[in-house]
Amino acid sequence: MSDGKIQGLLERLAGLDHELHGGDFLLSWRFGENTIRSVLLAARALEEMARARVPARMFESGLGLAIFRDHSTRTRYAFRAACNLLGLMTEELNEETSQISHGETVRETATMISFLTEAIGIRDDMFLGAGHVYMAEVARALEESHAAGVLLRRPAVINLQCDLDHPTQSLADLLHLAERCGGLEGLRGRKLAMTWAYSPSYGKPLSVPQGVVALMTRFGMDVTLAFPEGYDLAAEPLAAARHFAAQSSGSFTVTHSLADAFEDADAVYPKSWAPYVVMERRTELLRARRTAELKDLEREALAENARHREWTCTRDLFARTRGGNALYMHCLPADVSGVSCAEGEVSEEVFERHRLDTYRQASRKPFVIAAMILLARCENPAAALRGCLVRGRPARIPPTS
Repeated sequence: MSDGKIQGLLERLAGLDHELHGGDFLLSWRFGENTIRSVLLAARALEEMARARVPARMFESGLGLAIFRDHSTRTRYAFRAACNLLGLMTEELNEETSQISHGETVRETATMISFLTEAIGIRDDMFLGAGHVYMAEVARALEESHAAGVLLRRPAVINLQCDLDHPTQSLADLLHLAERCGGLEGLRGRKLAMTWAYSPSYGKPLSVPQGVVALMTRFGMDVTLAFPEGYDLAAEPLAAARHFAAQSSGSFTVTHSLADAFEDADAVYPKSWAPYVVMERRTELLRARRTAELKDLEREALAENARHREWTCTRDLFARTRGGNALYMHCLPADVSGVSCAEGEVSEEVFERHRLDTYRQASRKPFVIAAMILLARCENPAAALRGCLVRGRPARIPPTS
């Protein structure tokens, strides 16, 4: 992309009002459309600048700190890459070696890790009713400490996945989809099938399908959510999906037929998740440390999963998509039959055909995270990036911001 085209992205970014400056990115459906568009424009500009080797180090110093309460590869290193892109040093809080085990409160921990910190990325996705609540509590503590002058600046909290939403993933998905379809307007009227898929494991979070359906319906897509009976999701993101579908003249349909979901789909996203009631029960048992009952729950959940082994993405099923050539999407790692497991979400043949494209999908995430941090911490992100482009050297965020 030429400098002129990057400038075009920045002009469009400058023309949008967004809600992120001085705040956090927690749940995507609680932001207006201009904020979503701003993140996407900033992410595209950052990616093209990186491709052109134009540095975008907005910070002379500062920390990007991560808290991971679940395993992670893509999101962990995407956060680090995003912070590095903007000039931040990275650190990760190990809760086992901190004073949290000695009774340190969330509000105290949040302040202690935030001296000279610009962004805090949190992944807390395994406990229903806990992940988003924890992130919001951290954000409130930061607001209090900054208002009292304890913190020189108020770090932005970035949701790297909670129990309700995975916005860095779903916005990366949206960016990937839009680039394949000629922009956001090209998504209007296209069908996306977000479907449950069989997995030989249980306890997978609900946040990816919830985030996807609540986001893609904003842009006039015909979104079909498919899952076996009993594999329900949380109410709030589904209500958001219905609301946005009505606003955008798209549609949101729930079905219990995998074949119907794939029929004439332009994009498919077969991804396993645990039933809401299972995750609810799992959270209760984990908090109470009732290990024996937890094992019983796992056996029951795996047995229920096994009743739906036919919910897998195969060549025959894929042939039902529009022209047999839909965009295959996955947040990774996928359960690939014959590769990572005996039977799983997708056949080896289908996955291998689309494997490199799922890597491209994942490659959008560092730029989305960097865009969220940039918009949250920089009052005029378009001007700052324009300065990088014109001078070919870093623009700096004023130390008082």
